[in-house]
Amino acid sequence: MRRTKIVATVGPASEDPHTLAAMVTAGMDMARLSLAHGRLDETLDRVQRVRAIGEQQDKHVGVLADLPGPKVRAAEFPEGGVLLAEGSTVDLVAAEAGSASSDSVLAVDHAAVLDDLRAGDRVVLGDGAISLVVEDVGEARARAVVVTGGWAQGRPGVALPAGRFAVQSPTAQDLYLLKALVEADVDAVAISFVRSAADIRRAREALDGAGPMLVAKIETQEAVDDLEDIIATADAVMVARGDLGIRCDLEDVPVYQKRIIRSGVAYGRPVITATQMLETMVRAPTPTRAEVSDVANAVFDGTSALMLSGETAVGHDPAGAVRTMARIALRAEREFDYAGWGARLGRQQQAEAQNAPVGLRITAAISAAAWRAAGDAEVAAIIACTNTGATARAISRFRPTVPVLGVTPSLRTARQLSFGWGITPILADVHGTTDDIVWFAVKTAVERGVLKQGDVVAVLVGSPTRPGLVTDTLRLERIE
Repeated sequence: MRRTKIVATVGPASEDPHTLAAMVTAGMDMARLSLAHGRLDETLDRVQRVRAIGEQQDKHVGVLADLPGPKVRAAEFPEGGVLLAEGSTVDLVAAEAGSASSDSVLAVDHAAVLDDLRAGDRVVLGDGAISLVVEDVGEARARAVVVTGGWAQGRPGVALPAGRFAVQSPTAQDLYLLKALVEADVDAVAISFVRSAADIRRAREALDGAGPMLVAKIETQEAVDDLEDIIATADAVMVARGDLGIRCDLEDVPVYQKRIIRSGVAYGRPVITATQMLETMVRAPTPTRAEVSDVANAVFDGTSALMLSGETAVGHDPAGAVRTMARIALRAEREFDYAGWGARLGRQQQAEAQNAPVGLRITAAISAAAWRAAGDAEVAAIIACTNTGATARAISRFRPTVPVLGVTPSLRTARQLSFGWGITPILADVHGTTDDIVWFAVKTAVERGVLKQGDVVAVLVGSPTRPGLVTDTLRLERIE
């Protein structure tokens, strides 16, 4: 059983039902739909296709909608693109209606670009392959020299000096899209270019109590600096290494990745590691050895999920990319330090418990006890009875060696658990007492073939009559 989940981006190469079905069969646990590269109507159609394929295969496939955010882009380059040659000069101007970019003019869709640029600033295009340095700034244009050249085409993103440009996430357009996504019943929404916990709170206010999880994309230095508050406020986080590698020093990205994963998992938040994981497979049938090592090291770091972007959105073999990632993750999990991870997390929680609310302290203590009992009693599985998914994620963060069954009466929760590490979502009926919840959860697991006679199982549950969503009960049951 593979425990690290796979998020795969759906795009032109993978949106047809046959390919989507092959991707689910290959191991896709959650589909990512990017609104930076697709219209809203296309995205809503893809939501329905993913739902239909999940039902056909009797699998709870989650849907993650990725908002575009306040990304600054260049005006369109000529069809076929142009070469920005190293050493050449380019004029940066504010884009207007009908503006176009060329090998000598870069029109930027940020009205105040000239007010905020300074001589010596570094400007990066796309994924960082092309970089320019500003030499001087005038009233109508800024002159820049191409330091690293390359081929520019389409409308590439433009990374401007961090912290100086007054952009806000989520944007007004993001909030408009968010409303439509809530109506489409998506399971999670990724907020792009988060800079502080206030950005997540702004998005949550717009939800007005609606159900999708909010995923904070960590892709700016400001977000790294406010990491703890962002993780505490969000429902999940993404290590968005593409823009993170542009807006931070490149050598810091692996360090930040480990920090984000450790902090996110400690808070019980799923963590997605993303960008260029198997980039070669956009065009090639196999990844490079370095890419294989990158995926495996993300597993060793403890990531909850791995993400494929262009590999499945525009790649030549989307299902093959998912299948390859699943094989790498499964092999790496055999070497993961489960005991060491759980022990470190347990010590960390003990140190932090004195400052935590009572409800969180109870849940942390019970989930830690379940992790220890899983080893001491040699249980076959851990059943987390959960309405919101919080109980399942609380035990999942300890990275137990046995399966975690997230038994829930909520279809949405089952889909949201699709990117929780090691969690198998199982739908069950609503019951009014703790005894009934436990009995029927175990019965459902046996009927699904997950447990058999003679197995010992640990069951985590909260009292249905006690408010506050506290997990306060641990039971060890033997299947008779």
